[in-house]
This record gives sequence, structure tokens and C-alpha cells, in this order.
Amino acid sequence: MNTNAIDMEKTTTPEPGPRLAKARRTAAKKAKPAKKAGPAKKAAGKPKADRANKKAEVIALMKRAKGATLAEIMAAMEWQAHTVRGFVSILGSKGGEKIESSKNAAGERTYKIAK
Repeated sequence: MNTNAIDMEKTTTPEPGPRLAKARRTAAKKAKPAKKAGPAKKAAGKPKADRANKKAEVIALMKRAKGATLAEIMAAMEWQAHTVRGFVSILGSKGGEKIESSKNAAGERTYKIAK
């Protein structure tokens, strides 16, 4: 037996064979476009022409003699309670307004801008 032939078989690199094709990626599905609000959605709230500035509208409610209750602001702006509370907080801290907050006997929260 020839030891050189065995050693050569072990040390030689195999000849490159045909390249295997890489797996093709499948195309990702495109996202569906968002549904647009129908006429029923737009008619439910105030028309945009009537509302120029939400901040000014809330301030006008709060400048009344008795101020504005949380429920009144929620109804006028179509906001949830936590949105009104957050807005009033920012209005007092960054808006430069002096806000007075009080509860009446029924437990309703009232916001008023101090003069």
C-alpha cells in the first residue's frame, strides 16, 4: 500500500462543486391602507369650521363666572376625563394660567381661571 496516496487524499481540498442557490426570500405582504372615516363619523361631532382653537375654547369655558365642570369640558371638547385633567395641568404649568380647582357638594370637579 502506498502511504503517499492516502496522505494526499487526506490533505487535498475537494474540488469546488456546483454552487447551491441561496434560498429566495418571499416578498413581504404590504400593509392594508387605513380605513377612512365615513360621513357618519364626521357628522357626529362639531364641524371643523366651528372650532378654530381647542385651547381657546377650553379657556373661554373656564373664564366664566362659575368656571366649568369636568363634565362640561368633556362634553364640549369630546374628550375623556383623563385628557381634560392632563390638559388643565399643562395649561396651568406651561400655559401660564392660574387655575383654581374645587369640588362642589355633589363631588363635581370645577375648574376656573383666576383673574
